[in-house]
Amino acid sequence: MIVPPLPSQLTRTRRFTLGVPDRFAIALDGAAVLFRRSKAGDDPVTCLWAIDLDTGQERLLANPAELRPGADIGHYATDLAGRLAAFPLAGELWVVDAVDGPPRRLPGREPATGPRPDPAGQRIAYLHRRGLRVIEADGGGDREVVAPPDSDPDVTFGAAPYTEAANDARGFWWSPDGSRVLVTRVDCARVPLWHVTDPGDPGKEPRAIRYAAAGLANPEVTLWIGGLDGTRIQASWDNSAFEYLVGAGWDAHGPYAAVQSRDQRTVLLLGIDPDSGATTVLAEQHDRCWVQLVTGLPARTGSGALVSHADVAGTRHLTIDGVPVTPPGLQLSAVLGVDGEDVLFTASEEPTETHLWSCRPGQGIELLSTTSGVHTGVRRAGTLVHVARGAERPGGTTTVRRDGKQPVYIASFAERPVLEVHATQLVLGSRRLRAALYFPSWYDPGSGPLPILADPYGGAGRQRVTAELDWRCLVSQWFAEHGFAVLVADGSGTPGRGPEWEREVHGDVFGPVLEDQVTAVHAAARLYPDLDLTRVGIRGWSFGGSLAAVAVLRRPDVFHVAVAGAGVTDQHLYNAHWRERTLGHPDEFPERYEACSLIREAPDLRRPLLLMHGLADENVFPANTLRLSAALLAAGRPHDVLLLPGVGHQAMGVPVTARLLDEQARFLKRHLSI
Repeated sequence: MIVPPLPSQLTRTRRFTLGVPDRFAIALDGAAVLFRRSKAGDDPVTCLWAIDLDTGQERLLANPAELRPGADIGHYATDLAGRLAAFPLAGELWVVDAVDGPPRRLPGREPATGPRPDPAGQRIAYLHRRGLRVIEADGGGDREVVAPPDSDPDVTFGAAPYTEAANDARGFWWSPDGSRVLVTRVDCARVPLWHVTDPGDPGKEPRAIRYAAAGLANPEVTLWIGGLDGTRIQASWDNSAFEYLVGAGWDAHGPYAAVQSRDQRTVLLLGIDPDSGATTVLAEQHDRCWVQLVTGLPARTGSGALVSHADVAGTRHLTIDGVPVTPPGLQLSAVLGVDGEDVLFTASEEPTETHLWSCRPGQGIELLSTTSGVHTGVRRAGTLVHVARGAERPGGTTTVRRDGKQPVYIASFAERPVLEVHATQLVLGSRRLRAALYFPSWYDPGSGPLPILADPYGGAGRQRVTAELDWRCLVSQWFAEHGFAVLVADGSGTPGRGPEWEREVHGDVFGPVLEDQVTAVHAAARLYPDLDLTRVGIRGWSFGGSLAAVAVLRRPDVFHVAVAGAGVTDQHLYNAHWRERTLGHPDEFPERYEACSLIREAPDLRRPLLLMHGLADENVFPANTLRLSAALLAAGRPHDVLLLPGVGHQAMGVPVTARLLDEQARFLKRHLSI
């Protein structure tokens, strides 16, 4: 068998993201679209482009290779009209006019990050070190808006408060008239210091970071209104009762914020008086488990109607002023934008597909996508940018549509994968688990038994089984080419199946998920006699890594070998907002944390297990893998460990990718007799 060189292609193409257009901004009253894209599928330099929708001509607005070699455009933002774009390059502040460039470097303080023009394009607010500054678009008048004193080293203004589903990555929002800014103040003084070390360089000092782990103190997050005239007003709410800031903004009806209680069962939408900072409760959400945070919410229409969501009788509905506007069975996924009274959103009827929808009060909802796939988009001023990701190619296709006009296509230069996917979509068991089964391209049905390799993620943050061809599908096929029948199944807790399905993991993050993986393996084997139930392996990364380890610890009768990467093994070692959502506070529910501890179960290991972890991982700290390994050694349980110096939580698409995948394949093949 000849296995295609997919691992090297994943690295060269950064998991097939290079050459793919993204981060669209509709400009010039809908006559143009700005976007990011590199010049080829293996070109690492991401440029800023504009396309004229009347002529279909693209124009290169900013090329970092010419402006600041070695830099990249990772972020950009525009004014309301989409004419002025601001972006940082290697800590420098740059702007470009979408009509009559070229790019201009502004004399702002360095390093500058996160620049954002005001709605009129007259000024740019940006972050410098721990404060927020504003500079005029012509380069004059650079001044500080708000910054902490040197005596408060743990305070930062303008930082995006971290929650796993906050509705955007910003930490400041302009007022419509450009005279004031709503800005976060994040105080991490109470948050424990954790350390990241480089074992490969013992002379290098550890790097200290603040990490809010389950049960420990969170950052203290407040909101302030900073005026360009030097005034500062704090927005007031009960921070002790609602310590998570999960959304904020400033529209024509004033500033607002969404705050969440630590137990995550209550969310308040607050209107903020811009002159006094006083807050008014505009809406409340409650849930007995947790209030799910939906990307893009809360928001308001041009008339001031509140756009939100409600979980009712098994369906996550889009609501306008508290009234559901979507039908039962259509599961809201995200709100992509509000333009006047029009709401653009994504939702699913079939879990493997996500479609693009529009809602206008009084006119109902309209389906905007018709082909199978995972769809998303941006709409403003009558112009819709529609991204359709299907089974044909990574990154999908991008089409711009305007009423009465011919569609315009934005080219993608993504490389074609070096292998073809040979997968069958399945619905398994009484719970109708969505699954995909990958066979080797060279395999003839009936020619002999194939070992099974379960390849799930299984966690709350991601579906694996969709109508989209992405790099994860290609990795599953790559393992199939080594001689496995690779089974990917989405079970309990994964998105797309409705609120009750998501909340099945409340109080137990592993039990229901593992049971669904067992069901999927047995149901697939009943459908395909070539699948060998005496040789079953499982692999995974992040939550999938935890799941793989749990599988061989708890169900060695089903799973005979596991490869577990970057998994949480001690639930106390993970982020408070994410972990307490399902398990609650460890002081209140210590038994849940004990029941979900892989370290406690280490003596039960009877099957081969390969543990992997990047030593620079700041999401799931390497201590998780090291503690499990220590517990296994103490219990006399043989296992293998592969540590990756300098590698963070994402280990695909980096130089170590090929070696990492090869090691996994060899380990699995050795223990499943291939």
